[in-house]
Amino acid sequence: MTTSVELSIGGMTCASCAARIEKKLNRLDGVTATVNFATEKARVAYDDPVTPDELVATVEGAGYQATLPQPADTDTTDEPDDPAAALLRRLLICVALSVPVIAMAMIPALQFTNWQWLSLTLAAPVVVWGAWPFHQAAWANLRHGTATMDTLISVGTLAAFGWSLYALFWGTAGMPGMTHAFQLTITRSDGSGNIYLEAAAGVTTFILAGRYFEARAKRRAGAALRALLEMGAKEVSVRRDGTEHRIPIDQLRTGDEFVVRPGEKIAADGQVIEGSSAVDASMLTGESVPVEVQPGDDVVGATVNADGILVVRATRVGADTQLAQIARMVEDAQNGKAQAQRLADRVSGVFVPIVIALAAATLGFWIGAGFSVSAAVTAAVAVLIIACPCALGLATPTALMVGTGRGAQLGIVIKGPEVLESTRRVDTVIVDKTGTVTTGTMALVDVLAADGEQPDEVLSIAGAVEGSSEHPIARAITAGARTKLGELPAVAAFTNLRGLGVEGSVDGRAVLVGRVRLLSERAYDVPDELADAAQRAENDGRTTVAVGWDGHARGLLMVADAIKPSSAEAVSLLKELGLTPIMVTGDNEAVARTVAAQVGIDEVVAGVLPQDKVDTVKRLQDRGRVVAMVGDGVNDAAALAQADLGLAMGSGTDVAIEASDLTLVGDDLRAVPDAIRLSRKTLSTIKGNLFWAFAYNVAALPLAAAGLLNPMIAGAAMAFSSVFVVSNSLRLRAFTPSR
Repeated sequence: MTTSVELSIGGMTCASCAARIEKKLNRLDGVTATVNFATEKARVAYDDPVTPDELVATVEGAGYQATLPQPADTDTTDEPDDPAAALLRRLLICVALSVPVIAMAMIPALQFTNWQWLSLTLAAPVVVWGAWPFHQAAWANLRHGTATMDTLISVGTLAAFGWSLYALFWGTAGMPGMTHAFQLTITRSDGSGNIYLEAAAGVTTFILAGRYFEARAKRRAGAALRALLEMGAKEVSVRRDGTEHRIPIDQLRTGDEFVVRPGEKIAADGQVIEGSSAVDASMLTGESVPVEVQPGDDVVGATVNADGILVVRATRVGADTQLAQIARMVEDAQNGKAQAQRLADRVSGVFVPIVIALAAATLGFWIGAGFSVSAAVTAAVAVLIIACPCALGLATPTALMVGTGRGAQLGIVIKGPEVLESTRRVDTVIVDKTGTVTTGTMALVDVLAADGEQPDEVLSIAGAVEGSSEHPIARAITAGARTKLGELPAVAAFTNLRGLGVEGSVDGRAVLVGRVRLLSERAYDVPDELADAAQRAENDGRTTVAVGWDGHARGLLMVADAIKPSSAEAVSLLKELGLTPIMVTGDNEAVARTVAAQVGIDEVVAGVLPQDKVDTVKRLQDRGRVVAMVGDGVNDAAALAQADLGLAMGSGTDVAIEASDLTLVGDDLRAVPDAIRLSRKTLSTIKGNLFWAFAYNVAALPLAAAGLLNPMIAGAAMAFSSVFVVSNSLRLRAFTPSR
């Protein structure tokens, strides 16, 4: 029998760690595992006789920590520890200790007698305690025969610190009066008189700063799931023994009958047994038009009852509801989403072995050339010291900070560095319809009067009668009438015909407003031109409402989910970037085709449920497409998480925003091409930063190998590379939007 378990993994420092654990677990017979670096979770399916304890032991045998799921804790007041907060504490302490060390090393006026010993006292905690996470990761990498950025940092800082200890205790650097002469002359010197404490402390602090900014930007995947659970009702009015009882939602059971009043969320999936109403299900289904329900119809939890009172019998509660299923889909999508390995780690994986080989070759060459072991070791250690660029830690975070800052000014929020890798390769953009391409709210779009009638009079009378109804379509008609005409006439004898329309008396005329079918059933005369126009409008995805009085239909009102003015331009800009736009919506085919044609989208997938949206993304990914998804609703959350790049409209639900990679603060779809352009520009800046972070130090490697490295050259390489990286990143502030 196959069983599934989710393990919490500790000790991972990069995506290669996740790949290593995944490989170890999958080597076990009958085990299929996926490990996610971002969420620090491993989802494992295993067959007998494998046990959960064996899985934990396998992970620990690989050098990491693993824990089995803990029973749910009813006390949710404690927030999980924020890794960024612990990093910030470590960073601030290291900054306070490192600044004096760097200042004393670079400014001769501060080099008082025995200053080097104060430097040692301040630098030691930074290199040992501050860089401890890097040393731990380097040790784990060494045991597995790999190298990452952590390996480079650890080797470089320990080499600088170790050599400084040697120079202070066994060389001449510890002598009173020792100074660092402020010169960049390239001369061979006695390495035992040089200390590199400022390089060791400075590199550690710069890298910690970079890691802190990354941690702060990193998305907390669990937030999407918590937001989903917040979407549901918290309490429910249950009808028992003829009376209503208000109870917490977790006490609702299958078969219970509960009451839903206008404006309330439906507490669970169920079947209507009394009452009729319009239910706004756009949040879950994407349908822009409210769904009319009556006894016998099914309703979904977390949707909103728009006007009438309903009594619903619960058929699915708790973890069985559609909302809970969407939460599981979001979690599955996040766990299955491959995380891009940090670019710096990939570069370091090649660079570190080369540097170590160069250091070993330098040592061998010097000894072979007849120089002393001390001189040979000095040159070899110098290679390791100069190879560790402090700008490496700043390369990604500084570009990300400037890029995200510029994005924030333009209403684009980039959630983390891993997002940027995807933007470069995206070739397909899936857009939701409701709330993304369209406004997501019903609006009056047209008025058609019968022969001999005035459109303004038809609109005025219909708007007046609909003004007493709470139905979303009625509100759209009244709002449109008031916007165009101002004050509307008074209404008497108003009656709400549930699911059909409304009637009332205006200026002594008995007015009927509703579907064309309602007027026909009431024996009203409906001209052929109005009936034909209503049919054409319905085919185009519009909702038509007929208005009549004195036995005759006087006109039609067309209501639709209005297209945003910027949507067509946004689609055009996406095509200019070489991207293929596809509309995927839960709305019906006619509505979707009409909207797509108006904005310039050729490919449409309509009538889909949340799971179908995820399947559409997966199907495109299986064909080799790199997919970006743009959405705003709960029904988009799982697809946003599954896509290679998820973009949420800021006007959408919290769940969609949390499940996405990029958030567009406004509701202007033109921000999507801007976001992709800015992300690509930021990624190219990061690559440029990494190149120059290494280049300055690589240029000094021959000097180190030749024994010509002195502390000032090491410090200059550190300073120049950092200044260049920051300056290069600041160029992102000049990014201009296409809007």
